[in-house]
Amino acid sequence: MQLQELMNPDYSDNPFPLYRKLHQQGPLIPAGDKIIISGSHAVVEALLNDRRVGKNYMESVRLRFGDDAADMPLFQGISRMFLVLNPPEHSRLKGLVMKSFSAREIKPLREMALTVANELVDALADRRACDLAQAFAFPLPVRIICRMLDISESDAPELGRLTSVLVKVFDPQISQADLLEAADAFAVLERYFSALIVSRRDSTANDLVSLFLRSGSEDDRLSHDEIIANVVLLFLAGHETTSNMICNTILALHDHPQELACLKRNPALIPNAIEECLRYDSSVQLLYRTTLEELEVAGQLIPPGTRFFLSLGAANHDPLVFTSPERLNIRRHEGRCLAFGGGIHHCMGYRLALAEMEVALEVLLTRLPEMRPVAAGVRRNHRANLRGVSALPVEW
Repeated sequence: MQLQELMNPDYSDNPFPLYRKLHQQGPLIPAGDKIIISGSHAVVEALLNDRRVGKNYMESVRLRFGDDAADMPLFQGISRMFLVLNPPEHSRLKGLVMKSFSAREIKPLREMALTVANELVDALADRRACDLAQAFAFPLPVRIICRMLDISESDAPELGRLTSVLVKVFDPQISQADLLEAADAFAVLERYFSALIVSRRDSTANDLVSLFLRSGSEDDRLSHDEIIANVVLLFLAGHETTSNMICNTILALHDHPQELACLKRNPALIPNAIEECLRYDSSVQLLYRTTLEELEVAGQLIPPGTRFFLSLGAANHDPLVFTSPERLNIRRHEGRCLAFGGGIHHCMGYRLALAEMEVALEVLLTRLPEMRPVAAGVRRNHRANLRGVSALPVEW
């Protein structure tokens, strides 16, 4: 199998045949010189939690886009996100970011999400149809992040659009035109957040930017460029993935009407339903890792410098772990869903993401109980990594 196969548009509407193909080819699938693809739950979970496996982001950039791409400001900026770093630099950056992020308790953020979700549904009061992606799923997490950063919500649509363009660089391969558009989007975001950081230098407020500026000690603070990179990361992770998962969840439930009916009768199952929808149709489909030293994986000795493309989607459908994996079962209690990754790179904002998804489902089921997707109008985003939709028309 070659990496290009992971980008096959035939799998955009239904990735399950790809998952089955990965499982049929075994836990370790050669895909080039020291390149391995795996959709095995056991292998993916083990590698995510093994400190002998890490990240070599710039090498992955050179592999995917050529040697010259590593000098682009786009990739230099992304290389400062703790998401792509190894210890000790990862530990330092994540520690400083987490110190600020954890200062914002999830309970008031959940209440904020509930307020925003109801405001978005209020705006639909006189309508009987909408594009749920554009009217609800996309603006919900963006508005929450804007409030956490204390930036104008009038900027939210453009910031969301820019991050949606930028996030394409996390796909295994993209076109030259998409790469240049992503570079332009990063440049605009960099200028926007740079000006914001300068304006908050002496702030004593509790927004995330001000907290980032005050985090750490005199000898170890987040630099200007580090704050820019990791605020952009918050937008990328908090906007794109959560928006996609809200849409994927709605589609999964409506594709399984018995499960949807069960959920409507038993709203206490919402947290479990969210967990199952994350397993069934995860937004983040692929993670990239590099072996830092020789290790044994699935009975094979793997040399250092081997690059792994780990399919979270396939791992979450591993029939060795999940019974009838292609069936949604909101009462499922088996296996560990890997949608948020694992190990030191486990998603920092997973509690907020879960709270947003639970609130979204609660509000939609309560206030728009007759809502149903218009299947003919659903448009997948055709991304190999951050799987979601570009359009989700619904009516009620």
